Amino acid sequence: MSVGTTSAPGAARPAGDLAGLGIDPDDLPDGLVVADEHGRVICFNAAARRITAVAAEDVLGQRLDKALPLEDLEGRRWWQLTDPYGGLAIRVGQPERNLLLPGGREVLVSARYVRAEPTGPVHRVVVAIRDTEARRRTERSHAELIATVAHELRSPLTSVKGFTATLLAKWSRFTDDQKRLMLETVDADADRVTRLIAELLDISRIDSGRLEVRRQPVDMGAAVGRHIQAYVAAGQPADRFLLRIEQPLPALWADPDKVDQVLSNLLENAVRHGEGTVTIDITPAASPREGEDTGTSVTVSDEGAGIPEESMNRVFTRFWRGSKRGGTGLGLYIVKGIVEAHGGAITVGRAPGGGAEFRFTLPVATPAYLT
Repeated sequence: MSVGTTSAPGAARPAGDLAGLGIDPDDLPDGLVVADEHGRVICFNAAARRITAVAAEDVLGQRLDKALPLEDLEGRRWWQLTDPYGGLAIRVGQPERNLLLPGGREVLVSARYVRAEPTGPVHRVVVAIRDTEARRRTERSHAELIATVAHELRSPLTSVKGFTATLLAKWSRFTDDQKRLMLETVDADADRVTRLIAELLDISRIDSGRLEVRRQPVDMGAAVGRHIQAYVAAGQPADRFLLRIEQPLPALWADPDKVDQVLSNLLENAVRHGEGTVTIDITPAASPREGEDTGTSVTVSDEGAGIPEESMNRVFTRFWRGSKRGGTGLGLYIVKGIVEAHGGAITVGRAPGGGAEFRFTLPVATPAYLT
């Protein structure tokens, strides 16, 4: 078994040799530190060297508490607190916790005590070390989400509060037209708050893997047609939209409400941020899910400036808004979560006309009780 680039003279090898599995400790993604029955370090892999910024030759053969001088967040020495080689003989290790390296760098550490017999002396102490950067990124993402939501809620709630307070205090001073205008504004802002709350609930379900998909037969052509009719009724010219359907389409089982949510977001992006004709192609396609042959693919493209090449890999991340500001930047993140919850896939690219092109494919996914 490899013990890093340098080995201590006469150092023993840890029990449960990873070499038997064809794995070198330096190939492990997390830091691995192993001490023998005497508390001397016999393994210090590449990830441990990277995380601690300590060379293997400086720690191999050293006592574990000297090689890895960890402290808890209250400044207490961790090895003295845990005493892996003493104390209760039934202990099997330490759960993961935040500890500090010299200099105050925070790491995630867990330990396993290996005994030759269930209550015998400790034969090996195996320590796993992980960088906290991934956790910090998650925490920053949550903080950004809270800040974004707070900002987005402030404007409509201020408007709702202002107009309702004004109407209550001075109702008789306004004409019917003025009252209607203020109430319509309050109604629109209330809808905006409702949409934002719905987005937050969707993100929570996507992140936790609890997004439920209630499959029913879906006519994708009819679903797209309804969205186009709504845009035309709202004032968009009918010739701005081109719907092309390749027949025959496979029977599709999906959640109709969530499919509408995906279509609404993609079409709104094309209408608001794109230019020229918005083309929607619906075609049969190979299923993105293993074990199924067919699926339904929907491509939405426009003739605008498109998405810069360097931004393509960030389109489906949280808070991506492109060159034009507006909205929460959560829509495409939710779209991707909905498509993947169906077992589908979604991609972004450049349309033949130069604009943005979004393509998502859903598997046929007939419910098991009908097969």
